[in-house]
Amino acid sequence: MGAMYSQGLLSKSDIKSSDERAKKIAALQAQIQSKLNKAGIGNNLQSEDKPKPLILDESGRTVDITGKEIQLTRVAPTLKANIRAKKREEFNKAQMHDAKGPEELADTHFFDNRIGLKAAVRTKRALKLNEPGKYIQIADRVRMKAQLDRLQNEISQIARKTGISSATKLALIAPKTEALSEEVPNVEWWDSVILQTDYENADSNDINEVIRVSTITNLVEHPAQMRPPTEPSKPVYMPVFLTKKERKKLRRQNRREAWKEEQEKIRLGLEPPPEPKLRISNLMRVLGNEAVQDPTKIEAHVKQQMAKRLKAHEDANAARRLTADQRREKARKIKEDTSLGVHVAVFR
Repeated sequence: MGAMYSQGLLSKSDIKSSDERAKKIAALQAQIQSKLNKAGIGNNLQSEDKPKPLILDESGRTVDITGKEIQLTRVAPTLKANIRAKKREEFNKAQMHDAKGPEELADTHFFDNRIGLKAAVRTKRALKLNEPGKYIQIADRVRMKAQLDRLQNEISQIARKTGISSATKLALIAPKTEALSEEVPNVEWWDSVILQTDYENADSNDINEVIRVSTITNLVEHPAQMRPPTEPSKPVYMPVFLTKKERKKLRRQNRREAWKEEQEKIRLGLEPPPEPKLRISNLMRVLGNEAVQDPTKIEAHVKQQMAKRLKAHEDANAARRLTADQRREKARKIKEDTSLGVHVAVFR
């Protein structure tokens, strides 16, 4: 009985302590709720916890408690490109907002206008594509320039051959007879800038009457240097001669190309195939039985073919032989042109 009595006493004390604890917790909750209500947060939390009820009318439209129709936001599927564009636009707006920071700091006492602030993030550079036809126009201009240069070279070569260029350059050097025959002017052109009138008052003691002082300065005049008429428009380079080995190689390549072209024409039927090259030494080997049947006729045919080849060789040599005018022109090209001047180097 003593043990049971002590156990009953303990249970009553525990009940009292739990009641006090519950009262304290309720008081704390009431204080917190009152503070939240004062700050305007409590109602928001309660409203956020509870979802809004979905109310439909007879037609199936969404309405609120008062019966007014509500337009729900519909989420439509979109492309990733549109999403990226939207993100880029928001990013640019954020950068523009961040860039306005120095303007706000400009009003402060510790801001230095001379220091420029760089953006925290580098701006994205857009992809720039060339307009269609850009490189075609550039190529056309380059071709036109090359064509003009080629025409100018041809004109200068023709003028050099005919001697027109030498005559025009000599005409620039030679003085004009009309200028020499004229009378001496009152004032030379180089003195007319400085003198007031003419040479009559040159002996006057007053400098202001003779010379225009305003035209005289402490500057040194450097006239523009002009290219002398005897100097060629382009630098003259020494011709490069091929060695004997290179000449042989070039001749071999040219003969190979000519032989290939001739074989192609024969293959296409544009030219007849050449006859076998007969000589007295290979007569029996080439003709065989035909040479045995009529040797006199075959020998005459071979000699006729040899004479024909010899004549074709001599005609080709005669066609390549230069005439007297061509030989003089060739000698003139090799010889240095001394009509406009001679350049020499003297060593001691």
